[in-house]
Amino acid sequence: MAIDWNAFTPWSSLAGGVLIGTAAALLVLLNGRVAGISGILGGLLKPAAGEGAWRVAFVAGLLIAPLVYALFGDLPRPQIDADTGALVLAGILVGVGTRYGAGCTSGHGVCGLSRLSLRSLAATVLFMAAGFATVFVVRHLM
Repeated sequence: MAIDWNAFTPWSSLAGGVLIGTAAALLVLLNGRVAGISGILGGLLKPAAGEGAWRVAFVAGLLIAPLVYALFGDLPRPQIDADTGALVLAGILVGVGTRYGAGCTSGHGVCGLSRLSLRSLAATVLFMAAGFATVFVVRHLM
């Protein structure tokens, strides 16, 4: 295995992690809500009274942040080596997985692990194992 030193960005990665952690901590401290993206989006589909505004603001922030970033630098050019059908199938599987796992990587991996939740640890280990297995199968067996 080789490291792509041109893509190695420890300082910007650290800054991004600090921003994600700070945002997740502020959301739970100020609003009492976990920053799990699947739960936030799911709450928009079936909104409870008084729940819509902060969820819309959160999702708007996710969509607006890259536009603000683009004002100061070039956006990275993503390279997706999959066809539309594979992407749709992957999205459906992720959606089903988040329902069965009662949360997503942001809810369990960022927020749950920081609260020392054993349930989130188990979910995150399973998310990662499924990801590793999927990459292995797609890259080496197909």
